[in-house]
Amino acid sequence: MTDFVIPAPPVHTIPVDGGGAFPVRRVYCIGRNYAAHAVEMGHDPDREPPFFFQKNPNNLIAGDEFPYPPQTSDVHHEVELLVALKSGGTNIPVDQALSHVYGYGVCLDMTRRDLQGEAKKLGRPWEIGKAFELSGPVGPVYPVAKVGHPDKGRIAVSVNGALRQEGDLNQMIWKVPEMISYLSDFFELQAGDVIMAGTPSGVGSVVRGDVMDAVIDGVGTLIVKVV
Repeated sequence: MTDFVIPAPPVHTIPVDGGGAFPVRRVYCIGRNYAAHAVEMGHDPDREPPFFFQKNPNNLIAGDEFPYPPQTSDVHHEVELLVALKSGGTNIPVDQALSHVYGYGVCLDMTRRDLQGEAKKLGRPWEIGKAFELSGPVGPVYPVAKVGHPDKGRIAVSVNGALRQEGDLNQMIWKVPEMISYLSDFFELQAGDVIMAGTPSGVGSVVRGDVMDAVIDGVGTLIVKVV
């Protein structure tokens, strides 16, 4: 038994539809994975290889409230497909990648856009804009046995009933098997790893009191209030 010199932090988990909890090891987020979103952020999607940044496991929060974070005046919503892995490895072939997926869910990559923008201008990492506390509201993980491997279907978010973001999973530049394979060339993926699969165009700011209603057809819904 390890004799910890300080109390060991708990394993962070997110709920699973039907019961149980999924332990989160790492969180990989792909940037600009929908062409229209890449354009709205000022980039040409046809010229860019995939790139990833990370959130922290305990940034993912299940529940119906998102606390407005400090040190910002411009917080944006980004609705995304969450991919939860049950196994991993290195140099995973694309045609074997989906065998490592436990399930899928709906999530929001909340972003302190003003701080992210400052970091971009200075050529610095994005964590200050992306990896703050409770920055990843999530719904339950739905096992593959229930939802299959969704590769098409509407993905959208409304704020206070007004549609903001809308796209289709089939518009992802890099598909889920390709993301898993690509990441495994650079990292040893393991059970508990989570991939946030990118957001369609229409990102925008929220304020306290706003209600975000996110949906991915064939996967689920997520309703979160900004507090």
